[in-house]
Amino acid sequence: MQSSYPRPLGRVVITGGASGLGEAVARAVAAAGGTPAVIDRDVSAVPAGTLSRRADVSDRQQVEQAVAEIAEELGGIDAVVTAAGIDRCGRLEDVAADEWERVISVNLLGTVSAVRAALPHLEQVHGRVITVASSLALRALSDATAYCASKFGVLGFSRALAAESRGRIGVTTLIPAGMRTRFFDDRDEQYKPGPDAKLNDPSDVARTVVFALQQPEGCEVRELVVCPEEEPSWP
Repeated sequence: MQSSYPRPLGRVVITGGASGLGEAVARAVAAAGGTPAVIDRDVSAVPAGTLSRRADVSDRQQVEQAVAEIAEELGGIDAVVTAAGIDRCGRLEDVAADEWERVISVNLLGTVSAVRAALPHLEQVHGRVITVASSLALRALSDATAYCASKFGVLGFSRALAAESRGRIGVTTLIPAGMRTRFFDDRDEQYKPGPDAKLNDPSDVARTVVFALQQPEGCEVRELVVCPEEEPSWP
């Protein structure tokens, strides 16, 4: 049987879809003919006409309810992109335990909750999961123990999920380096990128997500490393 490319995007749930990379993915999905559905803590900025649900991804029950409502309204789900993420920089002894643990809850457990909630819908249509890790899933930095732990976890979870679900759904791990978003806004100055930092535009990274989603059934992009051309830490 001849493969069909590009595959229609269909109904794509995007956690963290109201800002940053998630917002860029939502726009890219819509531009490519898909139907984005956003899950975020604050959906006030989501464009009119885009389906959205308010939920904190660290709360599994909220995620399950949001996914169920989206699936009900759209008649199913074809893909999930887990773009919700936070960071708390600092040495282990200087970051409050509850803040450190929240990074794990949002970045890792939030990813798992979204995928688990959507899995029955995805299996019905041989759908796809795009998890968002980070270049810090491949290398470690001082003062980033929470973020590295969460993103190393996302990478391990995604690889295991791909092995576990092969033949039933597709799984891609996106591994982006730094992007020009508001992700860094709440950091202390010492942890913010400098004026000469090499950062990608999130819209460029979002196009790689669409590329992975459009692969025909049976062809999988398992991992995508996307970084600025002059990224100093890669490879």
